[in-house]
Amino acid sequence: MAKITQFKGYEGEPPIPKPDKPVSANVVTVQEGVPVKYSGCEGIGVRIVHPANPNAPAQNLGLVKFYVPPHVVLNPGSHYTEECYVILRGRGVMTLAGEKREVREGMFIHLPPWCEHGVENTGDDPLEILICTSPPNP
Repeated sequence: MAKITQFKGYEGEPPIPKPDKPVSANVVTVQEGVPVKYSGCEGIGVRIVHPANPNAPAQNLGLVKFYVPPHVVLNPGSHYTEECYVILRGRGVMTLAGEKREVREGMFIHLPPWCEHGVENTGDDPLEILICTSPPNP
């Protein structure tokens, strides 16, 4: 079992100054996101929290719900952004730095910058992935 650490708060000056007035949260649904299609890719994404979504215009991260149709392969590639994939529904195989790894609902995959990654939906249902990217993809 992992050792539990105590969070002691932030130290030093924050990189973003605290505003004088309260800041409002953005509460959105997938339906209020902005659809996105990536070139050379059969999957479709919805930018939920992203600079391109006026309903939740984040500056420092992107949150995309990505749908991969059954039996579709997205070839490996890499980029400078850091990502975390959360498998919400379905199962598949991810290629991670040249190695194949089975993934399924409930798994988290952290991708450091330039980590080569691709995914194949090996199931008969859509593979749903929540992707958090920092900084957000353009």
